[in-house]
Amino acid sequence: MPTSLTPFPLSTWALYQLTSSQEGRHTPYMVQPEYRIYEMNKRLQSRTEDSDNLWWDAFATEFFEDDATLTLSFCLEDGPKRYTIGRTLIPRYFSTVFEGGVTDLYYILKHSKESYHNSSITVDCDQCAMVTQHGKPMFTKVCTEGRLILEFTFDDLMRIKTWHFTIRQYRELVPRSILAMHAQDPQVLDQLSKNITRMGLTNFTLNYLRLCVILEPMQELMSRHKTYNLSPRDCLKTCLFQKWQRMVAPPAEPTRQPTTKRRKRKNSTSSTSNSSAGNNANSTGSKKKTPAANLSLSSQIASIARSPVSGCALRT
Repeated sequence: MPTSLTPFPLSTWALYQLTSSQEGRHTPYMVQPEYRIYEMNKRLQSRTEDSDNLWWDAFATEFFEDDATLTLSFCLEDGPKRYTIGRTLIPRYFSTVFEGGVTDLYYILKHSKESYHNSSITVDCDQCAMVTQHGKPMFTKVCTEGRLILEFTFDDLMRIKTWHFTIRQYRELVPRSILAMHAQDPQVLDQLSKNITRMGLTNFTLNYLRLCVILEPMQELMSRHKTYNLSPRDCLKTCLFQKWQRMVAPPAEPTRQPTTKRRKRKNSTSSTSNSSAGNNANSTGSKKKTPAANLSLSSQIASIARSPVSGCALRT
């Protein structure tokens, strides 16, 4: 039997690479976008207990753009939550996952859809699973399921611009061997029956996301302090003064200016036409009135010249 060169069905990315190679176009990256998630999983597995902030910054630089954003949406007991953090806070987010007792973290994408644009690639996976292995407080495997939407840059690096993970449900799996070991201990069984996460996220991660609500608006103050070496009070003063200037002097609307100019031009043209018409009428009237005025004046002089005044004759 002849062997097929493609044992699995071609994805949209593979078809695009095939057509682009036939047409002679340059393909920016020779792997599928999902392969970047596979590479990210491998990088997370290579993490050690000695990984410091520099390691996490290098991790974020490798897989996220400089202006990337990470968004998490889920529903807790007190209502729906949505947290969005910027590029500077992304490394700390991943590190808090492991600080909460997680020893392993990886993402599984199933039946994802890819769409291509001029400068970006969008991956929409409705069946995404974030799997975390917890070593404390007890050995538990947590599967967090939801929808993951990723936007990659369409270049050689293919880094993530936007990350949006919407959590729908989660499951905490405890091995049967642990249950069998503590079958006679009701206290341990009661502890095993309690959840160690909330919607698949540890308390360390949830507290950090709440803190990011305060830290995210302070990024401007931090960058100004780092750039100009100002005190926190001076940074706050300058930021507030600049925002006050924007509020006091808002930019004028460009749409209103041409309308007022057009109206003025119409009025000016009508007024000039009216004034010119009035001036013409006045000039014609004056032209018509001047001969009559001259005639009346000459006739008056002639009558005065002919009539004797107190016995004296006027010389004309």
